[in-house]
Amino acid sequence: MSEPVILVEKSGGIATVTLNRPGAMNALSRDLRRAIAETFEALEADENIRVAILTGAGKAFCAGLDLKELGGDASAVGGNSGGVNSTIGDKDPVTSIGRFSGPVIGAINGVAITGGFELAIACDVLICSENARFADTHARVGILPGWGLSQKLSRAIGIYRAKELSLTGNFLSAQQANDWGLVNRVVPAEELLPTAAKLAEDMLSVVPQCLPAYKKLIDDGFAQDFGTALKTERQFSNAANKSVAPEEIAARREGIQNRGKQQTS
Repeated sequence: MSEPVILVEKSGGIATVTLNRPGAMNALSRDLRRAIAETFEALEADENIRVAILTGAGKAFCAGLDLKELGGDASAVGGNSGGVNSTIGDKDPVTSIGRFSGPVIGAINGVAITGGFELAIACDVLICSENARFADTHARVGILPGWGLSQKLSRAIGIYRAKELSLTGNFLSAQQANDWGLVNRVVPAEELLPTAAKLAEDMLSVVPQCLPAYKKLIDDGFAQDFGTALKTERQFSNAANKSVAPEEIAARREGIQNRGKQQTS
């Protein structure tokens, strides 16, 4: 019996999702793309899961689209009849990750190349090991991105750096990715999943309804111009904050103060 292409481990309110094609560097075959999409749909439907961690088995996070599969199937690249981008807006993995209402922490354990790079920046927070490297090789393969990389990357690291990466296909080291602000932090390989799990626990400790609401507020505003985003924030804030009672705020005050003391001691 063959191994599943994706593994899901649930603990408390956290789901750890592991791409599981280590022999193929977790390359995105049709089966794996479908499994990622269906997994995140299932996690969104599970009211007990509020944070997800996405990582890869073996030495790679994800080497991108399965070029062996693409090279043997004339229909695999195009936009129709099962092509890579044919399910955008419905069942492609990046869209499905984006529809998960809780935070997704990318634990980038190794290379994240092209489609794997797109998966990485679909996450809300990126923690990477010292072994991680990033590359956009779309132009070297001879195809263009369809899962958002051409737009997200420039917004994350600036248009000049994004053009350097995408128009050369050069690799970006973990440290350079950290220096450029692409990732939140770099940790030793053995500390990667524990660090991601601790961050997930920190997220679970906030007021429950604020977790998805604040993520949505940030994402919605980021997609707008600044003036419109400020109006969006005011609308969200007015609708949400009127339901918060003063005694609830007072009750949470001591916990916030204690947390501040612990994190500065």
